[in-house]
Amino acid sequence: MAGAAADTSASGDHAPTVRGDGPRGVEHDGSRDGGRHRVRERSRNGSTALDADHRRLAPVVGTGPSGLLDDANRAIIEALQRDGRLAYGTIAEEVGLSEAAVRRRVQRLREAGVMQIVAVTDPLQLGFHRQAMVGVRVEGDVRTVAERLSSLDEVDYVVMCAGSFDLLVEVVCEDDDALFHLLNDSFRSIPGVRGTESFVYLKLAKQTYSWGTR
Repeated sequence: MAGAAADTSASGDHAPTVRGDGPRGVEHDGSRDGGRHRVRERSRNGSTALDADHRRLAPVVGTGPSGLLDDANRAIIEALQRDGRLAYGTIAEEVGLSEAAVRRRVQRLREAGVMQIVAVTDPLQLGFHRQAMVGVRVEGDVRTVAERLSSLDEVDYVVMCAGSFDLLVEVVCEDDDALFHLLNDSFRSIPGVRGTESFVYLKLAKQTYSWGTR
């Protein structure tokens, strides 16, 4: 279950510099939003106050298991689902935030495991001519078998499920001979695997990663 494609970091990031001005300082992070810089002011007691835009962005709290899915982050995720190569500046224009704010939000979403930004490849063009979904029936601890199967190089997707199978495992192989050896030598040699049933892919009708957010 790969995410959308490629690197979005080509946005000209610059290291912050701080210019002192008595008790007040101005921090420039190289990003502009309608000509505004992010401003940091220090009060007499040494506390830090950020401008209204930054104060609004700092507590990125929303719904969902991660607590990160506010409206702005949903818009960022949906933009990257359409094109994972979008520059931060382009996303910033779409969602109405500064480029630096978008960069911070993307980093937090990645660190929280909400999304990944990766290259999605076509197995056929890389020399892998056989793909299949394998239903696996397990006796004993399903989690142990799932962990063993996940360690196989040919396996790219493992899910524990209800129904007639305990696990669904997607595999990518060079050819039918490689698939046979994978099932016979690797799958069936794992303790706890009671049986397998293979569903060989003939033609891909749909594959999308743009399911939006809720």
